[in-house]
Amino acid sequence: MLKVDNIVVHYGRAEAVRGVSFTAESAKITTLIGANGAGKSTCLKAISGLVPLTSGEIWFEGERINGRTPEKIAKLGIAHVPEGRRLFPFMSVYDNLMTGAYLRKDSAGIKEDMEKVFEYFPTIRSKLRQMARSLSGGEQQMLAFGRAFLSKPKLLILDEPSLGLAPLLVEAMGQHIKQFAEDGYSVILVEQNANMALSIAHRAYVLEVGRVALEGSAEDLKVDEHVRKFYLAV
Repeated sequence: MLKVDNIVVHYGRAEAVRGVSFTAESAKITTLIGANGAGKSTCLKAISGLVPLTSGEIWFEGERINGRTPEKIAKLGIAHVPEGRRLFPFMSVYDNLMTGAYLRKDSAGIKEDMEKVFEYFPTIRSKLRQMARSLSGGEQQMLAFGRAFLSKPKLLILDEPSLGLAPLLVEAMGQHIKQFAEDGYSVILVEQNANMALSIAHRAYVLEVGRVALEGSAEDLKVDEHVRKFYLAV
């Protein structure tokens, strides 16, 4: 479904990503793990068109997408849930959800997808008129997911969805993400919580100083000596 091929990204003169390659398969969870500054979020921003490539290519469903605007990439079915959720705090929950559908004209389809959001996150239905800032951290993350679903995605790009959440909520968030893949959505997950990420992902890549240091099935990387020592605190 998605192929990232030998991408290089600079911020000014600083090289943030150095020849990274990975693939994401349909209806599977692909995770990128690594320390702060390893280049994980930069890879996601490159896919979404938020940062330009210095070199390399990104392909989605057979089309080369690097160089396109974020709006055009979103229209192809790529939804980016950024780190920190980036909600509109002084807008209602309903209005935040509807910002996800701003490129769509199909009213019936939007209504249908809104119901799908409520199936995933029943709590959201009862809070539609509340301001987004009044929600708990877990509810805000649910809202950020819901907004992404209103864009009618094929691929969900999730950047640190467990950040700042209590352990029980992290587990619940992981189960939600697992369900997305089971329902046919492709997922690219960036997580510092490597335990959670590797427990739900199908394939995993370890990024270190802007490069892919290790790759393989999530199952295999979970028992890898290097991963256990540096990322799983075992």
